[in-house]
Amino acid sequence: MDEQAGMDDGGMQWYEEVGRREQFEHDDNERKRHMSKFEIHRATKRRAKLRLGMSGPAGSGKTYSALLIASGLGGRIGMIDTEHGSGDLYADLLPDGYDVLTLSPPYTPARYIEAIRAFEEAGVSTIIIDSLSHAWSGEGGSLDRHGKIADKTGNSWQAWRQVTPEHNALVEAMLRSPCHIIGTMRAKTEYVQEKDERTGKQTVRKIGLAPVMRDGIEYEFTTFFEIDVQHMAYVGKDRTRLFDGEIFKPDAEIGRRLLGWLDAGEEPVSTQREMPREQKAELMDAIDHANTLDDLFKAFSTAYRVATTLPDTDALSELTIAKDKRKAVLESHNDDAFGVAA
Repeated sequence: MDEQAGMDDGGMQWYEEVGRREQFEHDDNERKRHMSKFEIHRATKRRAKLRLGMSGPAGSGKTYSALLIASGLGGRIGMIDTEHGSGDLYADLLPDGYDVLTLSPPYTPARYIEAIRAFEEAGVSTIIIDSLSHAWSGEGGSLDRHGKIADKTGNSWQAWRQVTPEHNALVEAMLRSPCHIIGTMRAKTEYVQEKDERTGKQTVRKIGLAPVMRDGIEYEFTTFFEIDVQHMAYVGKDRTRLFDGEIFKPDAEIGRRLLGWLDAGEEPVSTQREMPREQKAELMDAIDHANTLDDLFKAFSTAYRVATTLPDTDALSELTIAKDKRKAVLESHNDDAFGVAA
């Protein structure tokens, strides 16, 4: 007879209770083992740097608005200008002025990162990137690079595998910068016909739609303003909760309101970790000695994964610059069938 079948009700209950206890102990040990991998902390408001995105159609006043908001944040202002010299047009707008770094084609994410680093090293408080759209749709931007790679390889997915890490590196550089960041973006435009309630006549109005950037870029920012051709701002996203339901014309006071929220809270905890020198040297060596563009892509993919996992944005910037230099050499020799990679 089976041992379990021969038990009375009391014996069966004891057997089941032992089983439940053993299962509970096993589950409890598993929970403790998994919990040891994570750190749980009390939610705490900490001081932060501004991450503000703004989009609008041509003529909406994105550059002007960004400068006014930056003036309200205080400190020295630096502008990365991709709009063919428009950054100098407002030189008399701010009493203390601002600095301009003109960025010309190719508008690769790596060159944007270098420009951000240049202003960080120069000690500015706020960096205005005017405009981020060129990094996506401009000459040498992500879409341009994707198209060239896909044309050579016949593989769109492979092209995105190469372009996406570069785009992500730019986003990381903005998010981890010690400066306030204001990024402007062009908006796709559309014309709508409306009836003027005062005159009864039909009028045509230009409206801005999604920003010219990778889908979902709005979610990378703390706050995102959409500006119309009347220079009025609507809040598309706002973690600060300062502007719920407001429609306003951006000015220095908006910057001061944002600064009050950003400065409230405890000292921020740094999550930056430095990559070991030997490991960085090894990754750099793999990039510098890549013999083909395909090898370079693999070497940089490994370097990107290591740098962003830490994260170490300084190392990522150095590795990205090294990759671009090696890529230029390999492309000049036409050593790879892809023609454009990494």
